[in-house]
Amino acid sequence: MPGKPVTDQQVRVYMQDRHRHSQRAAAARAGFSERTGRRIEVDPRLPSQRPPERGRTVPDPFEAVWETLLLPILENDPAVQAVTLLRHLQMTDPDAFPDDRIRRTLERRVRDWRALHGEARDVIFRQTPEPGRMALSDFTDAEELGVTVAGDPFAHRLYHFVLAYSGWEHVGVVLGGDSFTALAENLQNALWALGGVPREHRTDSLSAAYRNLDREAAEDVTRRYDEFCAHYGMTASRNNLGEAHENGAVESHNRHLKTALDQALILRGTRDFADVADWRRFVDQLVARRNRRRDAAVRMEVTALRPLPARRTTDFTEIVTRVTRTGGFLVNSVFCSAPSRLIGQRLWVHVYHDRIEAWLGGDPCRRPSPPAPAR
Repeated sequence: MPGKPVTDQQVRVYMQDRHRHSQRAAAARAGFSERTGRRIEVDPRLPSQRPPERGRTVPDPFEAVWETLLLPILENDPAVQAVTLLRHLQMTDPDAFPDDRIRRTLERRVRDWRALHGEARDVIFRQTPEPGRMALSDFTDAEELGVTVAGDPFAHRLYHFVLAYSGWEHVGVVLGGDSFTALAENLQNALWALGGVPREHRTDSLSAAYRNLDREAAEDVTRRYDEFCAHYGMTASRNNLGEAHENGAVESHNRHLKTALDQALILRGTRDFADVADWRRFVDQLVARRNRRRDAAVRMEVTALRPLPARRTTDFTEIVTRVTRTGGFLVNSVFCSAPSRLIGQRLWVHVYHDRIEAWLGGDPCRRPSPPAPAR
């Protein structure tokens, strides 16, 4: 049979039958062709006793240039592509290498050299997601969607929560940056919409949440995040800095989500919305449709989730400030106006990612204007 090597046992059967049968019959009984039988009779050694027959069937077109010309270039920079080397050969000796017919040969040669002498590569162990084990969070810039609100460009981000096993997702529109308050508020919204808590919550390095903060403030963000996860009984984890593939379960969902939003906006016919609430409803409706396609896997995963705690936890930053004689107060270096009757009063201000709330003791005050951006 073509491509199937003859075994020692087949040769023994052939040689025994050859005493009683013709060459054709003995070969047929042994399971190979008559032509193979003729070769065996010329060289009666068993296949295991013969040296392997390997060698080139055509001359090596790079024999004269591989060691002297190509190999030094590869050793200097292993990232060089085979087609670049071929173009170099065609420029230096156009008569010897007139066309691209030997390109595949050179690509195989370069591939084999890299396998034997190239740089070590990262080893990635694929993981099989388990129901209820891991959820991932990430922020992604939505500027490429070209959304406008009341005709004005709307600069914002999308918070994206994904369950690794079922792919169930929750998306929040974030007006500020990827701050702790944006993470805490939207993550809680996701968990309560899901109705359960996974065992582990993974993020990226979270450096963007406190990139401009001093060391004490950055440590405070880390402490508050750890306390947040402890409240829900989740193990907090994050991928190594610069290793995006470790957060790949949500990174790939980011691309698919923005593609789906872009296509839905095309069908809508306009990317302008009356207000932010209108855009949020649009996003929520699209995400709900995407989650319905995962219904079977989600039902299986929900049974493996841990129960929610009795209440939500703090998802804002609290600042204590006093209303000055000018009729306002400062929040994160932003001046906010307040009713004149509150002059001299101490306020407890809750800073969210998209709004602030002022409290006088246990009573809410009228929302000040303008709202301070979260940091």
